[in-house]
Amino acid sequence: MTTNKNLYIVTTSEGKQVELTTAKVLKSNNLYPFGMHNYAIYETPEGLFVKATNSGEREIMLTDYALIDEAAARTYDHPYYRVDE
Repeated sequence: MTTNKNLYIVTTSEGKQVELTTAKVLKSNNLYPFGMHNYAIYETPEGLFVKATNSGEREIMLTDYALIDEAAARTYDHPYYRVDE
């Protein structure tokens, strides 16, 4: 078995593997330095919606992934924002 390092495959909190390589980003915040303000909402070609968040990691933009329904994806309002000091 070969591993394609060009694929963006994540494991959600539900234990499902989802490929996000060609997913559409509905909304996101990828500001650096990374932290809890980072998130992305993805829609996959298969019609799945994934919420990706950061648990406070400074070196990785997104650390946690969860499946959500379409209504939650389209109306998502992230509770954290970056505070510049």
